[in-house]
Amino acid sequence: MPAPSLGRFASVLLLLAASAAPAAPQGPAQQGPLSAEERELVRTLAEQGVQLEPRAGLAAIAATVEVVDDLLEYLLVGPGGARHETVFTTEVRASVLNVALLSLGAEPGRNATWTLKDPPPSEEEQREGASPYDITAPQGPGFYLYAGWRRGEESFFFRAEDLVRNLATGQTMRRHRWVYLGSRMLPTGRAGGSGGGAEEFAADVYQNLVNIAWFSDGNTLLTGALPECLEQSIWMSNAWLLPARGSSVLFVFSRERQERAPAELAALLPDVGPALSPYELEALGR
Repeated sequence: MPAPSLGRFASVLLLLAASAAPAAPQGPAQQGPLSAEERELVRTLAEQGVQLEPRAGLAAIAATVEVVDDLLEYLLVGPGGARHETVFTTEVRASVLNVALLSLGAEPGRNATWTLKDPPPSEEEQREGASPYDITAPQGPGFYLYAGWRRGEESFFFRAEDLVRNLATGQTMRRHRWVYLGSRMLPTGRAGGSGGGAEEFAADVYQNLVNIAWFSDGNTLLTGALPECLEQSIWMSNAWLLPARGSSVLFVFSRERQERAPAELAALLPDVGPALSPYELEALGR
């Protein structure tokens, strides 16, 4: 069922984002107080569950650990998305998060493409594994993704890739910048509505926000960009690092690499309780 429209609220957010967005991607080096428009955007997004730090190039949302012992195709989805194959879920609406990313200077990159080879490989070559397509990986600007939480006085802050295993290599997912796609608009009738020229934001309709494996439809906000993301059956959560299923985490989008939890967000890391994973026990020498 399509998600309800944001209506006037979406229009206000988009106008605020347009007025507050920098001409180029912001980084931690930018100084000075926020403008009135930026302060209003920060306030409005906070009411919708997004912590925006314009000067630091950061946006953060609450998320929940979803899948810890099964194959993955997504990193982050909404409550109506592909919850059975994602590491995290969030209640934050995709279009609201997208406004925050746009306000940080996000510009859409290019999604993965599949182009039929001309001439195509022979049937024998295809039986031996030759692909009939020339495949191009996603390209363009984007964000570094992180997840963080606390256990009492101990803080944990990981690159999103560290929380995903590549079964083909036996290692964690390679670190990289996730390409921003910005989703796309769909005719309302295509999503089951009445049509009539109205449009809906695809990431709001399908509620899949960040994909690990590649998909040609481009409905998500961000996509994994590694060549191995072509494969859909090699990804699993890294249960040695993640807290238990159902635990709350802070999911962070950053224009720059972060070595530790940013000072602006450290106080927001949720406490997931006293139980430690085997890795955490080893790392703390216990």
